[in-house]
Amino acid sequence: MKNNVVKRGFLAGTMVMTTCAAQANDLPTVNLGMTSFLDGGLPAGPGWYSQTYFQDYDSNKLTDHQGNKLALPKTDLNYQVIVEQVSYMSNLRVGEHAALGLNFLLPFVSKMDMNDGLNNAAIKAQGGFGDLMIGPFIQFDPVMGESGPKFVQRIEFQVNLPTGDYDRNKDINPGNNAVSLDPYWAATYWFNPKWTASTRIHYLYNFKNDDPGYALGAISDMQAGQAIHANFATDYAVTPQLRLGLNGYWLKQITDTKVDGDDIKGRREQVWAIGPGAMYSFSKNDHVVANAYFEQDAKNRPEGTRLQVRYIHHF
Repeated sequence: MKNNVVKRGFLAGTMVMTTCAAQANDLPTVNLGMTSFLDGGLPAGPGWYSQTYFQDYDSNKLTDHQGNKLALPKTDLNYQVIVEQVSYMSNLRVGEHAALGLNFLLPFVSKMDMNDGLNNAAIKAQGGFGDLMIGPFIQFDPVMGESGPKFVQRIEFQVNLPTGDYDRNKDINPGNNAVSLDPYWAATYWFNPKWTASTRIHYLYNFKNDDPGYALGAISDMQAGQAIHANFATDYAVTPQLRLGLNGYWLKQITDTKVDGDDIKGRREQVWAIGPGAMYSFSKNDHVVANAYFEQDAKNRPEGTRLQVRYIHHF
């Protein structure tokens, strides 16, 4: 799931007497760092779960295809997002070692501040609801060792539906106005009872947006390129309740964006980030996770700092 929980659309800027060429940021909202520690399994088995995410993102660098800062007086972007996730893991079995489940996620951009130094003549932004994400999943039973679990994994077929707020006259929208498929594989490995490593690897495929942003001019449709993105984390249990560790994410667009069916060069996006994190378990049913991420090597997208707190409850 979506982090970056805001879709930043096409960035077209005009400085005094100078035109800044249109920049890419075509990919939809994806899960960049929203999940981290112990990601391969649900913490308390079958039943209903709620997860609430609060995320703050801050950037003063919007980048071009070479990773350079856009030639605008300012490129200050700050937004805050609340994401509500509801999950259900059933008792329906898939073979002898897995169960079926279903995820629903809905983001809401509660604050959106964009300052281009030109009274937002170059970059226009709006908040509101993001796209609904739905994903049936198969959760595999843990592989057990002598001292507890050794490995657990899950696969999910996530679909992003274009239900969010979208305005073709805005450069930054919570919604994407296109269906996308974002299936993933998540896994956790226990080196020993206290030390784990986790990952979640997505493949993103986007369908056409038939009402593309104004910055591309008079065109019929736009199709964002395909991408691979992943979260990774490792943690150590310093007490039975508290885990400390490192977390990160990586995004790489692997095919060109298409406009009216033609490939457009120089619009591929990339970024990676790393930072510290912590997880505190009040009980097997209640957990809080905090993560910080510091982005690096961004191209055709913002580069900044992401702070997140997530609360997990099993009913």
